[in-house]
Amino acid sequence: MAHEKPSGNGTGQTNATATSVTGKLTAPARMLVVLPNWVGDVVLATPALRALRTRFAGSHITGLVKGHLAEVLSGGDWLDELLFWPQNQNRDRRRQSFLGLAGELRERKFDWAVLLANSFRSALLARLAGIPRRIGYDRDGRGLLLTDKLLPHKFDGQYVPVPMIRSYNAVARYLGCRECPTLPELFTTPTEETVATDAIEAAGVGPKQPIVVMNPGAAFGPAKCWLPERFAEVGDGLVEQCGAAVFLSCGPKEIDVARRVAAKMRHPVVVQDNPVMRLGPLKALIRRARLLVTNDTGPRHFANAFGTPVVTIFGPTDPEWTATDAPKERSLMVEVDCGPCMRRTCPLDHRCMTRITSESVFSIARELIEQRTSASVV
Repeated sequence: MAHEKPSGNGTGQTNATATSVTGKLTAPARMLVVLPNWVGDVVLATPALRALRTRFAGSHITGLVKGHLAEVLSGGDWLDELLFWPQNQNRDRRRQSFLGLAGELRERKFDWAVLLANSFRSALLARLAGIPRRIGYDRDGRGLLLTDKLLPHKFDGQYVPVPMIRSYNAVARYLGCRECPTLPELFTTPTEETVATDAIEAAGVGPKQPIVVMNPGAAFGPAKCWLPERFAEVGDGLVEQCGAAVFLSCGPKEIDVARRVAAKMRHPVVVQDNPVMRLGPLKALIRRARLLVTNDTGPRHFANAFGTPVVTIFGPTDPEWTATDAPKERSLMVEVDCGPCMRRTCPLDHRCMTRITSESVFSIARELIEQRTSASVV
């Protein structure tokens, strides 16, 4: 039977240790922050970004991120500017672009590189760019490329799950940030709000009709995806019992699964597939929603950042990695002997997902909608 798991605890300091070869801390004139590569991880890095912005208010802070993630950060004031990783698909051109980026960073004369991304590539880039101080976790073979090394949690040679907010905040604390938020924050722009408004009006949503966003896909892989027919059953139940207007969100590679959910629903539903709603407007839509029902994927963290109630369905992933203090999140997971396996594709019978019933998800979803409705009436 599925059971509701607490959302986790994003507070508390990591007990990772660190080594430094740079001596006394001096505020940098120019800081490069290399951001994570997943939508959700970028959101979970925002408390550390806030801490760095507050502590180093006089520094020029540049973020380096994948181009498609820029809208996750839109409207925020953590960074003075954004730079983007090269996107060339050809290997030789990608190598040239990588070296070109390193040269551009060298010309900008950054004092620090704060590596929130844990990749070897991020450390190599900072080293090739000649950035004097390079701070990050000593993992994935990149220790020799760092000047300041935080040691990740490991036991018996394996990484121990630590909430990403805590991991990122540990880097900020190491750099002298004493007050680190424990909840993510996001913003929207007027343009993003306008796109969301247009989508809501085009769907004919009534002024008091609750908006429910369902996110049935996952960029990580199909193992993270709950069954389309069960998403459909929950959506129909919310239409019938709560009068909800249901929107199905999806990424470019998740269109098929969103359409499968829509095809199995008895009631009309808005599929955001033509065109796919961009991440910025999706933030605005989730901010206005009464509820989000989702797999463990990026939009879940949009809801937590805006205080939107969310039901998160976990399968192969360990919820400890992405745990937060979000008070309006309810997580569902079943304990299985093969999990959490962290696999992208299930080699067995996907029991971690098939054993989560539509009744269990609907029950919590309805409760959250009714709580939100009561709160708005009061």
